[in-house]
Amino acid sequence: MAQAESATISPQSDQTSVAVTIYNEDLALVKDSRKLTLGNGLSALSFRDVSAQIKPETALLRSLLPNTSLQVLEQNFDFDLLTPQKLLEKNVGQQVTIIRTNPSTGAETQESATVLSAQDGVVLKIGNRIETGIPGRIVYPNVPGQLKDRPTLTTQVQYKGAEQSSVELSYLTGGLQWKADYVAELSSKEDAIDLSGWVTLTNTSGTAYPNAKVQLVAGDVNRVREAIRPKTMMMRSEAMVADAPMPTEQGLLEYHLYTLPRATTIAENQTKQVALLSAQHIPARKELVLTGADYYYQGQYRDAEKKQKVQVYVEFENKESSKLGLPLPKGTMRVYKKDSDGTAQFVGEDQIDHTAKNDSVRLKLGNAFDVSADRVQTDFKNLTKSNSQVPLYESAYAITLHNAKKEAVTVTVQEPINGDWKILTESQPHQKANAHHAIWKIKVPAEGEVTLKYRVQVKY
Repeated sequence: MAQAESATISPQSDQTSVAVTIYNEDLALVKDSRKLTLGNGLSALSFRDVSAQIKPETALLRSLLPNTSLQVLEQNFDFDLLTPQKLLEKNVGQQVTIIRTNPSTGAETQESATVLSAQDGVVLKIGNRIETGIPGRIVYPNVPGQLKDRPTLTTQVQYKGAEQSSVELSYLTGGLQWKADYVAELSSKEDAIDLSGWVTLTNTSGTAYPNAKVQLVAGDVNRVREAIRPKTMMMRSEAMVADAPMPTEQGLLEYHLYTLPRATTIAENQTKQVALLSAQHIPARKELVLTGADYYYQGQYRDAEKKQKVQVYVEFENKESSKLGLPLPKGTMRVYKKDSDGTAQFVGEDQIDHTAKNDSVRLKLGNAFDVSADRVQTDFKNLTKSNSQVPLYESAYAITLHNAKKEAVTVTVQEPINGDWKILTESQPHQKANAHHAIWKIKVPAEGEVTLKYRVQVKY
């Protein structure tokens, strides 16, 4: 005789706790613990309000009570949610009732119809005629069992234990993302910054996570690539107060794990911000940089004077001695500086990668307005021997730096030179930063200009 199967439907109100670990690249691990009534033997257990972007093949169901046995025999993720279109599609071939309203009298009439098609509209058979479009309201006899009003994971389990059970469903899902954003305020002397960091959580997974323990993993976790489902639009935003306790951080394999200081509710279709860090008076330095290109040394470019932009960078050390010294997740860092009226003005932003403790952060803010450069190639020689396969070039340049400011500035001239190179002559001494970069530190007087001249020979 076949064993009778009991059915248990677990709503979100059965939850006793939920924990969410959010990774980079649209991935999260959900641990959903629920207390429910479960009969011994074979049962159909339905978990309502799971993520609509659950990866069902990753689902793991286990009992949290001792002396119990829970074995999953089968599981189904019902992602067909109840909508007017889905209801119509599930009733193709079925009989429905059409209710029409007389626009003059308001009287309603009913007649039976058979749904023939729900593709690109609706096709109905009413009596002996075929109609397209919906001529009135459609009344359905019931809701098909395979349609769910909320995302639901249905499992068939074999259970042995106490009737009041406690279980945990864990699974991976898309639709939960986090990113870091930073705000840095540059001091008036441009030698220090005040830094604050925020974590932005975004939930488009199709369900809410009430009073969740939230952890964030910084680092690029290897994953097998799958087709990406379209994401729904973010609907509302909420920010937590800036003076909240900061998240704690710990190592996790080769990644970093941040734990938010208290449980938080991540509502469906919500963006939430949580304070990540706050540090003041971090030593920093501004640098003006003129960057060349390797191809300058492989051909003749004397036909035209080349005007170039001087770029503005800000750099600081992520060290405890610099009043920081903690892993920084990748994100966007926006820099502000107060004007003469004391109002903070936006002066640039840059993307930082995951930055380990004791590494440096270097931000490109934009191009200098009052400092510019002119580059002229004054000589070029192709010294390659006719019987040689090794190109050998010699070129000379004059770089004039202009400073319209009322104070002197120092410009770093950074020339990338590939191959085996050597500086033959130069008007100011260079530094060999590495095998492929020559660097000059040029001091330019207030409202003045300086010309750097050099000759280089390169073997490729």
